[in-house]
Amino acid sequence: MFFPPLCLGQIEISFPIIQAALSGYSDAPMRHIARHFGAQFTLCEVMLDQFVISVSKRKSRLYFAEFDEHPVGAQLMGSQPEQFVRAAERLIDEGFDLIDLNFACPVKKVLGRGRGGYLLSNPQAALKIVETVRRNIPNSIPLTIKLRKGFDHSQESQEKFFEILDGSIELGVCGVTIHGRTVCQRYEGTSDWDFIQNVKRRLCEHGHSKIAVIGSGDLFTSEICLQRLRESGVDGLALARGIIGNPWLFRDLAALLQGFPKPEPPTLHEQYDVLMKHFRLAVELYGEHRAATTMRAFGIKYSLLHPETEKVRQAFVKVKTASDWYRVLEMYALKKDISSGNIAENFS
Repeated sequence: MFFPPLCLGQIEISFPIIQAALSGYSDAPMRHIARHFGAQFTLCEVMLDQFVISVSKRKSRLYFAEFDEHPVGAQLMGSQPEQFVRAAERLIDEGFDLIDLNFACPVKKVLGRGRGGYLLSNPQAALKIVETVRRNIPNSIPLTIKLRKGFDHSQESQEKFFEILDGSIELGVCGVTIHGRTVCQRYEGTSDWDFIQNVKRRLCEHGHSKIAVIGSGDLFTSEICLQRLRESGVDGLALARGIIGNPWLFRDLAALLQGFPKPEPPTLHEQYDVLMKHFRLAVELYGEHRAATTMRAFGIKYSLLHPETEKVRQAFVKVKTASDWYRVLEMYALKKDISSGNIAENFS
């Protein structure tokens, strides 16, 4: 089954499945693991424009590996066009290859400050941000936007969605990621892929077939991903919650896209190796103390693949130090029969 490359301005991605920006998750270690399993383009976690402007060192959320992480995108959130520009310029100076503007975040404190998904209710403000950023960054840097299907389910909200989308295209964005829920839905209900499909069809009918539409929402298995990619006609998929703790989703989907059988699920030994690598990358970036707490949330997600999910999850919940982490990892894989993926003894 052939799918054309995902083109975002001058960036061409032959495997049209990207890692979405995930607040609190898609840091450099997670992106490294995603690339190991086949992702060719990743986005760092969403960053507030004020943070990017004021941070003094190129580390943590601003860090990426120069030697193997291009192309890499940065997602920005804020409310003031001028601050968006300053932050975008800083990110470009740091070496990021693409700027993505977040008009989708549904978190209440974000909405209350006129950021993220709030901007879907205010097309004038959203388009001013797009216009100001596009005018002030180099033409060689692709500019994309992240939207939800609207602020709510009203007709007025849908009209504002298309006002922002159409206006952004006229202003020079080259792609849009659409999550198929409204801002008010947050993560309740199901992602509306009929809406995403209709957006792609509408753009093609209006002569904008080269504008990349990337679909997002409820992409938890390789089979569902393949179905959404095939049926919706989108140019690519952005994997989000489905890859937290399951980077094998990239591997499985790559196999299906090439017409190969889906690989066997990872054994406990394979899971252990990836968890250990992920933790060591976090230690290199953050130091042992911060890595232990930062990685706790990842460990909880990884536990969903383990046959003793609840016991492993509870063990990760209690992790506070690096030594705790290594202890839980040893418990995770154990020593007996790990090649077959069987649990030979219980956790204490």
